[in-house]
Parts: sequence; structure tokens; C-alpha cells
Amino acid sequence: MLKRVFVAPDPGRTRLRFATRAVLGIGLAVVVCGLAGQSLMGAVTGGLAALLALFTVTDATVRGQAVTTALLPVAGLPVLAVAAELHDHPVARDLTFLAVVGAGVYARRWGPRGHSLGVFAFMTFFVAQFLHATPGRLPELCVSLVLSVLSAATVRFGLWCYERRLPPAPVPAAPHGGTGLARVTTRQAVQATAGAGIALVVGQLVSGQRWYWAVGATWWIFVNTTSRGETLVRGFRRVLGTALGIALGLLVALPVDGAVLPTAVLTAVCVFGIFYTAAVSYTWMMLCVTLLAELLYGLLGVLEPALLALRLVETGVGVLGAALAVLFVLPVTTHSVTDVWIQRALHCVHACTAEAAARLAGDAHADPAPRVTELEHLLGRVRLSVAPLVHPLHPMPGRKARARRVLGLLDDCAREIRGLVAVAADPEASHDARLAAACWRVEAAVEALTGGGAGRFASTGPRPPAAEPALAHLDGLERALSELATPLRTPPGSPLVGA
Repeated sequence: MLKRVFVAPDPGRTRLRFATRAVLGIGLAVVVCGLAGQSLMGAVTGGLAALLALFTVTDATVRGQAVTTALLPVAGLPVLAVAAELHDHPVARDLTFLAVVGAGVYARRWGPRGHSLGVFAFMTFFVAQFLHATPGRLPELCVSLVLSVLSAATVRFGLWCYERRLPPAPVPAAPHGGTGLARVTTRQAVQATAGAGIALVVGQLVSGQRWYWAVGATWWIFVNTTSRGETLVRGFRRVLGTALGIALGLLVALPVDGAVLPTAVLTAVCVFGIFYTAAVSYTWMMLCVTLLAELLYGLLGVLEPALLALRLVETGVGVLGAALAVLFVLPVTTHSVTDVWIQRALHCVHACTAEAAARLAGDAHADPAPRVTELEHLLGRVRLSVAPLVHPLHPMPGRKARARRVLGLLDDCAREIRGLVAVAADPEASHDARLAAACWRVEAAVEALTGGGAGRFASTGPRPPAAEPALAHLDGLERALSELATPLRTPPGSPLVGA
């Protein structure tokens, strides 16, 4: 697990930049809040608001990111006001919290912007519970939120906007097709509300003061997941990361006991860890989140071993709520989600091949590079959706083996595509007449796998190794696509993916 975090590829050092900029942006927000005369509670609110502003905004373009960031206070301030006003009205507060959960998840149907605003609204309500915000504190907290979002935006779009030098990152839209309850975002909104309701009730039975931890755990388990398998695996990783974070907190956060300087240094390390590990390990990210929460509680003067034990219990309650919801409330199967992502990846393979072939044929306007980037993102989504099937605790070895076979062959496709694109980028590469036939075979293979062809692969027999690099990559791509037919076409009673 440690190797996965620190040896994972980081093209262009994007994760390193992402994490470093977060430390600077959040640090600036806290300093600005301090200079503005905000209390410790205001500074904590500001730091968390800046963290969310830098973490949740994922629009593909810089302009889109700026618009979403500007809308964050529009989503957060009304929620903060309602949460503070309902502080002494627990029934109304709880019902409103559940409504925010449902609306926040449902907002994902509007893409990255809806997702970001939904997360920010939920976390604003959560932070109000974390700090026990009252109406008297509301003006200060509102000022802290606005100042911090502005500070984060200053760093992100002014001092260090490294995205301006990068092409827009293609973010594949999740499979949210359909209407009504057939729409995945609608089903997830119902699931998340139900899971949060379970977590809220049981969490309050466990602790009348820290019940919101359970609701927060349920919420974050639903973020960036679609199927019940993904959600269950994420819940397991959340418990594991929380347990590891608590163990580390006993060694680090408790001895520090809120001392300002070491707490500030350790908080910066945790923030860096959250942003650096988020893309590669949810367990490690949760370890950093847990340690950060412990350090903040140390600053507030309430950290003790019993509180750490309570956090683990409340996290377990939240995971239980999420698990019950995805298993029994409008479940979305792993098979249905994984099939969509695999189909989209295969169509992208065909598009990459067509663009590369056109480039080799002399079309100067053909550019397969963006398609390759899109394919990498789609394969990342395939890996995420298949993760439940290749998890060590999965009880069905046959299904696990087939899932691994699919991932391996898709990786082979990506490797051959990258090689083909590299050849196409060579100005000395020339068009071979056999390329058209090879591309046609790749197209036929993709259509057969995605249901658009005749349903069977044409048997071409063994061919001698191609001397031309482009043809060699196309032959390798065709072989990988042909071999994919076996694990993907399984009997109805024994699907490749399903839960």
C-alpha cells in the first residue's frame, strides 16, 4: 500500500503540484482570517472552506473552475445560515441535513460543477455541526468562508495556475442516463439519504455530540462511486484508513496536545497528504483526513483517547448505513456500471486507432493524442468499477480471475494504442497500404465486442509479425480485442461482473 502511493506514476508531477498548491492556498486562507481578526473557530472554518474550494472543483477548463469557485459561497452561505439557525432545533436540523444530503448527491446530474457545489453545501452543514455553530457566530463564520474562498482562488488562478499550460483534462461523464428512478444520480440520491438517515439515528444513539461523524462517513463513501460494489469497497477502505489514522494520532496528535507551532506543521503535512494521495489511495487519504481532524480537535482543546475511539465507532456506523442503503435501496449493480465503462473504453480505442491511421495517411489535422488521454481516464474508471471484483476479500475466485483478465487485456490495448500514436507522431512515418485493412479489422473487433457487429470475430488465421511498427501495434491491438471476447462473453448465469 505504501509503494502504491509513493511509486505511483505522476505525469507532469501533477499530484505534487496539486498538493503543494493546496498547502499554500489553505495556509494563505488561515493567515488572512487571522489578519482579519477572526477567532480560532473562524480560522478553522476558513481553512476547511479553502480545502474544499481547492479539492472539490474539477471542471475541465480553467474558466469553468473559476465559475464553479465563484459559485461556492452561493451554495455554502445559505446552508451555513440554516445550520446555525437550527442549532437548537434538533428535529428540524436533522431533517434539513438529510435534505442537503439528497440534494447534494442529486446535483451530480449536472456534471462536475453540480458535484462540487453539492459537496461544498454538505460540508458547510457538516462544519457547522463540527464547530457547534450558533446564530451569534454566523457573521464571523460567513466572513471566514468568503475570505477563504477568495484566498484559495487567488492562489489557484493567480499565483499558481499550472493548468493554463496544460490541455483541458477530459473528465469522462459518469453513466447517469435514464429518467426518474432509472437515472443513477436519482437512485444514488435516494440511497445516500437513506444511508445518512440510518447513520444519523444510530450515530445519535452512540453519541449525542459527535453523531455527525457517522453522517459524514456515509456521505463521503458515496462520493465518486456508482455501483454497490464500489461503495462497499470504499466503505472498507474508509474504516481501514480511519483506524490507521487513529493509531497514528495516538502517537502524534495526543502528545502535541494543541501546541500551535507543531500543530501547524503537522496540519500542513496532512493537507499535503490528502491532496497527494487522493488519486491513488482512498485508505491513505482517510489516514491523513483522520489525523487532520485529530489535530483540529487538539487545537480546540477537546482531544482525548475516548474521542478517538468514538470516531472509529461513528465511522463504522456511517459505513453500515451506506452498506445497507446500497444493498437494499434501489441497488445499482457492479455489472451494469462496469459494462458501460468498458463499452466506452472500447469505442475510444476505435477512435484512437482511426485518428492515428488518418495521421499516418497524411492528414495533418488528425490528432490522436487527446483520445489517448481520454482512454487513460476511461480505463481509470474501469479499474475503479472493477475494484470490488479484484479485491482480496472477494469470495468468488472465478469472477475475480475473469475481471483481472479483462483489466490486463484493456491495459494491453492501451499500450498498443500508445505505441501506435508514438509512431504516427513521427514525421518520417509513412502510410502502408495494409494499414487500412488492419484498422478495418480493429473496427470490426470493437463492433463485435460492443454489440454493433455481427457478433462473431472473423477468423483471419495467424499472420507473420509485421515489419512496420504501426502494423505491429495494430496487430497487437487486434489480438487483445479478440482475446477480450472470451471473458466479456460469459453465460448469463455467470456474468463477468455482478454483485
